[in-house]
Amino acid sequence: MRILFVGAGLSGAVIGRRLAEAGHAVTLIDSRAHVGGNCHTERDAQTDVMVHVYGPHIFHTDDREVWDYVNGFTRFMPFKNQVKTTSQGAVYSLPVNLHTINQFYGKTMRPAEARAFLEEQADTSITDPQTFEEQALRFVGPDLYAAFFKGYTEKQWGCSPTELPASILKRLPVRFNYDDNYFFHRFQGMPENGYTPMIAAILDHPGMDVMLETTFTPEMGAQFDHVFYSGPLDGYFDYRLGRLGYRTLDFERFSETGDYQGCAVMNYGDRDVPFTRITEHKHFSPWEEHEGTVCYREFSRSCTPDDIPYYPIRMVEEKALLARYVELARETRGVTFVGRLGTYRYLDMDVTIREALDTAADFLAHAAAGTPAPAFHIDPLTGLRQVATD
Repeated sequence: MRILFVGAGLSGAVIGRRLAEAGHAVTLIDSRAHVGGNCHTERDAQTDVMVHVYGPHIFHTDDREVWDYVNGFTRFMPFKNQVKTTSQGAVYSLPVNLHTINQFYGKTMRPAEARAFLEEQADTSITDPQTFEEQALRFVGPDLYAAFFKGYTEKQWGCSPTELPASILKRLPVRFNYDDNYFFHRFQGMPENGYTPMIAAILDHPGMDVMLETTFTPEMGAQFDHVFYSGPLDGYFDYRLGRLGYRTLDFERFSETGDYQGCAVMNYGDRDVPFTRITEHKHFSPWEEHEGTVCYREFSRSCTPDDIPYYPIRMVEEKALLARYVELARETRGVTFVGRLGTYRYLDMDVTIREALDTAADFLAHAAAGTPAPAFHIDPLTGLRQVATD
């Protein structure tokens, strides 16, 4: 089969590689001048620092198959994400841990004492948290909520935490030990030479043809037996029902000499600081040494038609519109929607790769059986795996 992939990021690269290895003729197009999508990395010309151009991406997973897969295309170096936050004139470790709690309250509590203390601070009258704010107040109380969650969340999402669902804080990141590793996963690291060479290696197969700075059109799709689309779901239908809501990021890039902030990520929890965080990119490659440094101040705002969409909002209004687009997609033959934009879901890199590997396997099974591949491998509305229907 001749198969077109719209987007040369992780989804397109991983699915395309598996299909090319199975003997299909794969073409990938991307409107940008590089592969890798928002994972794109490049060397800064002035400092030689490896820069995460669209914001930092840290690889972490519990999926051994996914970990082995990415390590088959590049060498991953050890990296622990140790986030700090500046709040109310002091610097603390995130996620909230025993050190954070003791420092914030000026105490020397042991784990059991800290658990009991926070339970005293918590609003125990909230038995079924419905909003972000209720979830936070129930589990950490008003002081830690105000210091570490309220202002940051208002800046990140552009609305009050009372308007956000409690599901955003499904697992409130609080630890009653001194572990300051931001992630729980057993496999964590950074590609030694950045993500773009890794994705380029995945794309390096004789059955794959990559065309950059190429915009998809419906006429283009008609020339292929099947299309995998990783662009915005609403964009495929030319936004005929309206635009799905996203948050986007603006980066204020600056360079310094030496070490600017001493860590890779410094959050700013106070509402009166306009940016959400500063990332210092050389700390994402701690095995390298550089005299200069490159930093990004990150500002979050509503996404306009000319912006790069980052975070799907997925509130009530957006979910209703999403359901209508999902219905349209299921009526469209010969197209499978994949990835963060194609399914309107926030996906970590390991989940993106996991779903790509599973999608490729499903597609090959359908091709062998002569049955149509579904529009979605994972239902964007329920998160459940899909099957093909006639």
